Amino acid sequence: MTELHMSELFRSQSDYHTVRIPALVTSTSGTILAFCEGRRGGGADDVPIDLLLRRSLDGGRTWSASQVVVSDGDRTCGNPCPVVDSNTGDIVLPFCKDNQQLFVTRSVDDGLSWDEAIDISADARQASWSYVGCGPGHGVQLSNGRLLIPSWADESPGAVTWREPGANWGKVQTSYAFYSDDGGQHWHVGEKMTHDASDECEAVELGEFEKRVYMTLRSRHDRHARGYAWSEDGGHSWTPVAFDDALPELSCQGSVIGLGGSSVVSAHPASTEARALLTIRRSDDGCQSWSQSRVLYQGSAAYSDLTLNSAGEILCLFETDDYANLRLARFSPEWIES
Repeated sequence: MTELHMSELFRSQSDYHTVRIPALVTSTSGTILAFCEGRRGGGADDVPIDLLLRRSLDGGRTWSASQVVVSDGDRTCGNPCPVVDSNTGDIVLPFCKDNQQLFVTRSVDDGLSWDEAIDISADARQASWSYVGCGPGHGVQLSNGRLLIPSWADESPGAVTWREPGANWGKVQTSYAFYSDDGGQHWHVGEKMTHDASDECEAVELGEFEKRVYMTLRSRHDRHARGYAWSEDGGHSWTPVAFDDALPELSCQGSVIGLGGSSVVSAHPASTEARALLTIRRSDDGCQSWSQSRVLYQGSAAYSDLTLNSAGEILCLFETDDYANLRLARFSPEWIES
């Protein structure tokens, strides 16, 4: 099957001024979970935000009605970064409140219900950071069982909480990851990457025997190329951030997923002039080169996330039409090269 199937999954409407920030995972039983932010009262990052979810039991063909997973009055509950624990089948969902605190909630029934969220800020971030954000997108479980959550930290000078007068953020940001070795019961903060070189990020583990973790990074300061870094110790420390001129971007979140072994698929807007030209790329040599690529969406497109369904098809949930909706694309790996 080399056809491309496209559908609308979330739309900005009366209940939510804007829907943004997609995240996708596939449970151990094959259920697809699609998350996003439902922004109330405006489209900005600091408005009241709920976390929304839709579920698919047939590989992404049909979907349940939208449900609210997290809501906390006027607080911004955002940056969903779910990860599936294959040892238990649990869906573990880290997220942020006001980009100040990190929380985690859990579902043991493929997203039908969720536990009360627990504040993990003391373990998953440094107290000196002004702001933090998970992902956004999905986390990854490594071959040793570790749950790894790609993240970013803000260290802008003089920053105060963004709803206070004089709020200042986004000037200095750096990527990092936090992780759990016991299924999300306890968390640990990893080392920062190169200072102020990147921010939002996603990870994938590569290699048949000696495992390495590749992080794809949103670049900063008009680099016009995606950043990347490697970890040899399961996401605790990282090589210096480098930039791949073969992966042009304006500066936007991107997503990545492994197909097995050294094969990887990525998605990000490839225009250097606007958030547009969402492009799917494939590497079969462990992200050393990207030999196959195809434009998934020509027009306005920004954040995205990827997962595989039980049939081996790729699903890509992405922002489009100037953030008016989130569309879902479903296609086989062969579609990229056809």
